[in-house]
Amino acid sequence: MLKTFLFSLIAVLLLVSCATKRPEGSTEAEILFKEANKYYDSGRYILANEKLNAIRAQFPYSFYATPAELLQADILFKQENYVEAAAAYLVFKDFHPKHKDMAYVIQRIADSFYFQLPPTFDRDLSPGIEAMKHYDDLLKYYGGTDYAKEAMPRIVEIKKMLENKEIYIADFYFRTEDYEAARARYAELVPVLTKEEEKHRAALRTLETSLRIKDRNGCEKYYGEFITLVNNKTKKEMTDIYENCSKNL
Repeated sequence: MLKTFLFSLIAVLLLVSCATKRPEGSTEAEILFKEANKYYDSGRYILANEKLNAIRAQFPYSFYATPAELLQADILFKQENYVEAAAAYLVFKDFHPKHKDMAYVIQRIADSFYFQLPPTFDRDLSPGIEAMKHYDDLLKYYGGTDYAKEAMPRIVEIKKMLENKEIYIADFYFRTEDYEAARARYAELVPVLTKEEEKHRAALRTLETSLRIKDRNGCEKYYGEFITLVNNKTKKEMTDIYENCSKNL
């Protein structure tokens, strides 16, 4: 009975030993990094992090300390912890500005902010502004690489969300009859809106709000600034409001 138990125990130990056989490497740091990569590739991120923490704690001046730092940022990204991932990549960028994989790092910074965007434009879009900044850097310094392929489409997407939010806010002020606030928003939007229809509507609203708050100078100012930026239909509508201002204010 005892012999059977001992044989079983030895067999189990041998199996465990075989199952946990470590990869080869010239240093302990290299072995730890290979183990971390193995766990990372299989999606076992907690175990990978343990190995990477061991490298950074025990071998901070090792060749593998820097790639360990980057791989930990990658783990955060894979876990969809995008706030923490962005912070980790930014720290890596600051401490290793000439790293050979800087294009990849900047892409991951931009993507980390991009994936923090809400599904609708009526919520906080500040991550999008940060994403655009880093996508711009990616295009500027690494525009010819594969890392920059998605940069411009995502910049366009974020700009569209930002435009829609500004229009939403301006329209909200108009609906609630806060015409001065609405006019200020519309006036800022006219030069930058990409949708012609929205541009024309915003230009018209600067005249409408000026009339509603009885500001003749405002009518003259915005008519002069925006009349050449709109189509014929909107020109007529703006001219009618401008004439109304001139006669009645």
